[in-house]
Amino acid sequence: MVKPRTPRGRARETLRRLADEFPVARCELDHDGPFQLLVATILSAQTTDARVNMVTPQLFARYPTPQALAGASLTDVEEIIRSTGFYSSKARSLVGMAQRLVEAFDGVVPGAMEDLITLPGVGRKTANVVRSVGLGLPGLPVDTHVLRLSRRLGLTDETDPVKVEYVLNSMIPAAERGEFSLRMILHGRRTCFARKPNCAECVLADFCPSAGSGEPPGARSQPRVQRGARSSASRRRTDEPSARSTSRRRTAKSSRGVPS
Repeated sequence: MVKPRTPRGRARETLRRLADEFPVARCELDHDGPFQLLVATILSAQTTDARVNMVTPQLFARYPTPQALAGASLTDVEEIIRSTGFYSSKARSLVGMAQRLVEAFDGVVPGAMEDLITLPGVGRKTANVVRSVGLGLPGLPVDTHVLRLSRRLGLTDETDPVKVEYVLNSMIPAAERGEFSLRMILHGRRTCFARKPNCAECVLADFCPSAGSGEPPGARSQPRVQRGARSSASRRRTDEPSARSTSRRRTAKSSRGVPS
């Protein structure tokens, strides 16, 4: 197998191998059209796709259009989405997003990044999901899996998702960015776990700089301070009396006639 040595080479080889590993790359959020995808993606923050898929059928049955959701009661929306967590802020984002869609875009989900990020609850990641999955436009969503894998593979040392997106965009052809992101997410969920990655079963392990450790390149070169070492040393210094304090105690005892 080819073992690329540069970040760009590793990105292209990752693209090729993950396409073989996951021939069908699909978003795991259930949806029918860009509006439902937008709603589901907003709900997916800090929870699982499976949990979102449990609440969206009722939500979409009650509010099937942007116009319907724009006029929804916050309390009602909160009750439906409660199990996804952060339900109060998510409800405000959903209703606000729908109102903005109706007022500014005639109820149609826009395709331009600059328009999407004006919607309440929508950042670049959500906008890229809608663009790539919902509208068939170039977009590379960077979630926690894409960020983690990009660093482990040595594609970038950036930690900011937006900067990681820009780096990956420079390496991955526009038409393939969406599926690249989906496959990276699938690989992160099934093999390259945040803790104890399954490197033995990884199709990228032979060229991954982090194989066997899970640590991004460079992390292993940093000396590790043993947990408790510093505090133990501090305790020893505190518990051991100084020569000066010992001398003072002996002098005090002598002056009182107490043998030292």
